[in-house]
Parts: sequence; C-alpha cells; structure tokens
Amino acid sequence: MPADRPLIVFGNHPSWWDPAVYILLADMRFRGRPGFGPMDDEALVRYGFFRRLGIFGIDKHTATGARRFLSVSRRVLGDPGGPAGRFMMWITAEGDFTDPRVRPVRLRPGIAHLAAVVPDAVLVPLALEYAFWNESRPELLIRFGTPLVGDRFIRPADWTRHLEAALTETMDRLAEDAQARDPARFTRLLRGSTGTGLAYDGWRRMRSWASGRRFVASHGEEA
Repeated sequence: MPADRPLIVFGNHPSWWDPAVYILLADMRFRGRPGFGPMDDEALVRYGFFRRLGIFGIDKHTATGARRFLSVSRRVLGDPGGPAGRFMMWITAEGDFTDPRVRPVRLRPGIAHLAAVVPDAVLVPLALEYAFWNESRPELLIRFGTPLVGDRFIRPADWTRHLEAALTETMDRLAEDAQARDPARFTRLLRGSTGTGLAYDGWRRMRSWASGRRFVASHGEEA
C-alpha cells in the first residue's frame, strides 16, 4: 500500500470477533499506521474497552450518526501520523452480523459517501470466514481483495455498487479457498492450539507413550 495515502479497509461482518481480527491484522500487516473504526453506540457501551483501541461510537440508525461517522472519519484520514505516513480506517461495512454466504452483499451507505469525500484514500476489501476444517477449533480465513482508489467525481450510489461488487468478489474467492480446505492456499499468520481436549488428549498421549509412538495432537496432517 502507498505510504502517503490514507487507507480504508472495508469488510464483511460474520462474527463478534471481527474487530479483534482487525486489531490483529493492524499489528501484523499495517504496523506504523494508527487505525480507527466505528461501532454502534449500544455495543460500545457494553464493550467500552474498545474505546482505548481506536473505536468510536455512532448511532447507525440516524442521520446524526451518519454525519458523525463522516466527520470523524474525515478527520482521521486527513491527519498524517506515524512513520508509515497516514492513518487508516477499519469498517465492518455490512453494519450488522451477516452470514458470509448471503448474496447479494449489501453495504451501509456511509462508506460510499466516505469514498467520495476522501478522494486520495485507497479502499481495500477484506473477506473473513471462520471455518471448521480438521481440528476441534475453527480456522480464521482472511482474504484481501483488489484495492480501489477514491474519487470525488463518482456519485455515492455508484460507489456503493463498486464497493459491493469488490467485496462480493473477494468473499466468493475466499469461499472457494475455504471449500478447498487446502492450507497451501494461505500464508499462516498465527498458529493456534490443536487437539480435542485436555482429558481425551491426556489419554491419547499415554497410549502413544506406552506404544512407543510419537504423540500428535492435531487431527489432520496440517493443523
């Protein structure tokens, strides 16, 4: 990504964990770019610790909330910061929890207006899935799509269609990767624990020790 341009990452919203995934990705792939993002006011009251992590509240059901989203986002993206050059926004653009298989993909209108008023921004689609493969815990699968460049001369309604199409393509390609169940299609960023549970794994470990075999906690060859 260009170091002198503000970034907007916009993604689907399949899970409560999505903001935590954004924080993980920001640290692992966008270090040096301070990140911010909106969250519904009611949810932020319940999870107030997110305020310390760059999350700001909006009322997603009112025009006042939409104006606040644009106002804060423009201030964030207009301020240089950090050695990488600019700040960035992370947005769960569907607004509400939505299964990743739902089509057509529909985005809330705020991000299209943001793309129109921050013309030097680079917008990056992000698809997330939490898929069970061979282990007792799910895989977190992530795919970035082809970036788009903001443009003040494109109407928000047209921007909405562009952004929905870009995110749909990214989600469809991630779905194909998820169905293939092939870890070789991915770059591993973080390795989780394997196994079925403390009691059953303890019994399996004892059987392996008694038979002289090496104990393997994972169910599949590649966990």
